[in-house]
Amino acid sequence: MKSQQRRKLLIGSVALLTSSALIGCSAKQAQHAGNEILAEADESLSKLFEIAPESQDIYNKSAGTLIMPKVTKAGFVFGGSYGEGVLKIGGATVDFYSVAAASFGYQLGAIQFSHVIFFMTEDSLRNFRLTDGWEIGADAEVFFRKQGASIGITNNTLTKPIYAIVFGQRGVIAGASLEGAKYSRLIR
Repeated sequence: MKSQQRRKLLIGSVALLTSSALIGCSAKQAQHAGNEILAEADESLSKLFEIAPESQDIYNKSAGTLIMPKVTKAGFVFGGSYGEGVLKIGGATVDFYSVAAASFGYQLGAIQFSHVIFFMTEDSLRNFRLTDGWEIGADAEVFFRKQGASIGITNNTLTKPIYAIVFGQRGVIAGASLEGAKYSRLIR
C-alpha cells in the first residue's frame, strides 16, 4: 500500500514539474514572439515614414495606429492571408492583433506586404477594439503605396475616420488587398 502511494506521489510530482516546464516554455515563446512583433512593427513604421513622409503627420494626429509589419498571402484557386501586429495609442503599444482572410477564385502565387491602419477618431478606435473579427468598411480609405509615388494625403484632405496604407509588397500574386480581412486581438 505504501509503495503504491509513493508511486502516485512520484507520478504526480513528475506530471506537475513537466506541466510547469511546458507552461514556462509557452509563456517564454509568446513573450519572444511579442518582442519580435514589436521590433518588426517599429521597423515597418520607420520604413513607412521614410517612403511616405506625410504619414508621420497622420500618425501624430491619429487616436490609435494598428501596425501589421508582415502579412503573407498565398493562393492557388483557394487562398489565404495571415499576419500579426500591434496597436499603438499615443506611441505606446497597448495590444497585439492578428489579421486573417480567406479567398476563392482565380489566383496563383504568394506575396508579403505591410500595412498600417490609422484610426483618426476615438469612435473608430473604440469600435475596432470592441469588435472581435473587425473588418475595414466603407468608412475607411485604403492607399496602396508603390515606390516613388505619393499617397496624396495631406492634413487638409483627412476627412475619413480610418486610413490604411499598404506598402512593401514583395512577391507575385494578383495583389495585396485588405478586403475581407478580419482583425482579432491576440493575448500575449
